[in-house]
Amino acid sequence: MKGLVLSGGQGTRLRPITATCAKQLVPIANKPILFYGLEALVKAGIRDLGIIVGETRKEIMAAVGDGSKWGARATYLEQEKPLGLAHAVLVGEEYLGDEPFVMYLGDNLLTGGITEFVDEFQKYQPNCQILLAEVSHPEQFGVAELSGGRVVKLEEKPKNPKSNLALVGVCMFDKHIFQAARALKPSWRNELEIVDAIQYLIDNGYNVRSHIISGWWKDTGRLEDMLEANRVVLDTITGNIEGFVDSSSRIEGRVVIQAGAEIINSVVRGPAIIGEKSRIINSFIGPFTSVHHQALIQGSELEHSIILGNSSIIDIGGKIVDSLVGKNVELNRSNLRPKAYRFMVGDNSRVGIL
Repeated sequence: MKGLVLSGGQGTRLRPITATCAKQLVPIANKPILFYGLEALVKAGIRDLGIIVGETRKEIMAAVGDGSKWGARATYLEQEKPLGLAHAVLVGEEYLGDEPFVMYLGDNLLTGGITEFVDEFQKYQPNCQILLAEVSHPEQFGVAELSGGRVVKLEEKPKNPKSNLALVGVCMFDKHIFQAARALKPSWRNELEIVDAIQYLIDNGYNVRSHIISGWWKDTGRLEDMLEANRVVLDTITGNIEGFVDSSSRIEGRVVIQAGAEIINSVVRGPAIIGEKSRIINSFIGPFTSVHHQALIQGSELEHSIILGNSSIIDIGGKIVDSLVGKNVELNRSNLRPKAYRFMVGDNSRVGIL
């Protein structure tokens, strides 16, 4: 089998972070989301990976390279515009040929990997196998309706969902999906929808299996989802200290302090991870916080947040919580008079003040 990893898309729901960073490369527990998917595919025995790229192709290619760091072979397939998941499948048709393949959305996180599902697909050899997960807001996803355990209807973001079963961003197909995708007309979003392609297979008598997953899955397209994914991954870490911790600091619980990081007169309470060459000075880092590489946190308190690389947070009076701070950001207390809020905020930003 081959893998088709979708790493295009513009990540509009995560702007302004994704204005300068591919959404698939935003780190979860200091590792790009995309890497978790690549690891899952390789662990399932899939080493030929076609990676769909778009506007952020240079970033993706620089991060993944030829795939050899995972023991894989990466081939890049350009999708000129984000015209839907089924369109991305057609972009990959020549590369995939007649081989069955796994389609994996590069901004999805699925705990426990996909080996079990790939083995099931290879054992029963259906034309398509989809993974489903119970969700609290099905109207935000592609939704499956089952009858007698069989999928009878799929609908993209329905106003009145027939079930709470969302289509997970991992599907398995044989070559008949190309016929289905070519038969589609663009949806109201002007996209070729993968749910419509799967519905075509169902309507034309092809064997479509479903598997309701019991583990955790998240589409990390929004801030809330990103923070939850970070929390879930951090909750699995084992503490490891490679950096420097001075005698006036305390490390509590499961904390990873990567090489070159320094903890000075601070408390770090896990689960948390402090990236390479970052410095934590006179600060408190609370649970479920990831600080990426070469950041500076001084005189501040953080909890349940993601701080990207080369950013500094200095002498912030209150506690920062539930936040995602981008790369090369400076947050500090100003001594300018008169005392007032002063901002330089990019397009599509969100700022909350209490």
